[in-house]
Amino acid sequence: MNTHDLIRELRENAATKIVLLVADGLGGLPLTPGGKTELESANTPNLDELARIGTCGLSTPVLPGITPGSGPGHLGLFGYDPLEYRIGRGILEALGINFPVTGRDVCIRGNFCTLGADGKITDRRAGRPTTERCKEIVNKLRTIQVSGAEVFVEPVKEHRFVLVFRGDGLGDAVNDTDPQAVGVAPLKAEGADPASQKTAAIVNEFIAKANEVLKADAPTNGATLRGFAKQPAIPTMHDVYGLKSAAIAVYPMYKGLARLVGMDILDAGDTLDTQAERLKAAWNDYDFFFLHYKYTDSTGEDGNFAEKVKKIEAFDAVIPKVRALKPDVLIVTGDHSTPSKMKSHSWHPVPTVIAGDLARPDGFSKFGEGQCRTGGLGQFPAKHLMLWAMAHAGRLGKYGA
Repeated sequence: MNTHDLIRELRENAATKIVLLVADGLGGLPLTPGGKTELESANTPNLDELARIGTCGLSTPVLPGITPGSGPGHLGLFGYDPLEYRIGRGILEALGINFPVTGRDVCIRGNFCTLGADGKITDRRAGRPTTERCKEIVNKLRTIQVSGAEVFVEPVKEHRFVLVFRGDGLGDAVNDTDPQAVGVAPLKAEGADPASQKTAAIVNEFIAKANEVLKADAPTNGATLRGFAKQPAIPTMHDVYGLKSAAIAVYPMYKGLARLVGMDILDAGDTLDTQAERLKAAWNDYDFFFLHYKYTDSTGEDGNFAEKVKKIEAFDAVIPKVRALKPDVLIVTGDHSTPSKMKSHSWHPVPTVIAGDLARPDGFSKFGEGQCRTGGLGQFPAKHLMLWAMAHAGRLGKYGA
């Protein structure tokens, strides 16, 4: 019996509410040995209060030492083993913008980048263009046609776009063309099997034409592709947990993650305050709420320690609005760590706190990596977080006689 089957067997109905607050890339590192992380440096009275009344720990998104992408990181938080459900970012981006995906589609996450005269990448995110600029460049890419597939290009946000190839016999076992570095050229697409080789050939044709179309549009004069994916089969949150679930997120990818596991996507504006207001308005309609905050991750990726501290403090400020709704279980965590020191995602375990009437307090007065290291949750796989949530919400019965 796998974990999901056990949950289906043990789950019980209850009039309880679970809120999962995810500060993307929450975990960090000190800039100097013996110093404080971004979270430990921030003024977080509300997170500290949750640590005082709740139970803390560190979650491991995938496995020790494995650096996760946002997809695996969130799937783990939702209780899905990211090693069992390997889902490419492309399908998440496509679902996030509500693109009508079919079984003949290969979906891809695109990034606009800046290419130098030598064809090498000088900026992987093209200076983070405005979303309006993204739309303008996408319109130019829509003029491209390739042999063997229909092409769909859709804007997402800032430097991100969705590329979909629709055709027969396409595979998704294709490498990313983003080398994840500057000073080098984008990678050539290659397929791991005949169907994916067909996709790779189409990709290389598309990129060659895109470079020609965009050559005068610096800094958005190139594109890299990541996360090739077809539509996967995955059980829903309702099927596994019996929960009516909703997602309150700003960025499309996280809406896509939530839609993939059967959550309703609630229009939430674009600030923490509007997200909190949407949570309040929908409070009586759902059992489980996933609220996502992006900017702790993007500031970490930018290497801006001080700004990440500020974004953590802004996240902290919204917690009283959530607690005022009196959730039975309130969880705060991240999908992975994004230390400003590294300017990237990392493998470091993520601070986590669970608060509710059934939580066993640790006696902490501060929420940070150091405190969570010795908390009552221990260091646990993120895929077990939903077990903690269901149990604290009184939604799991006894196992065995």
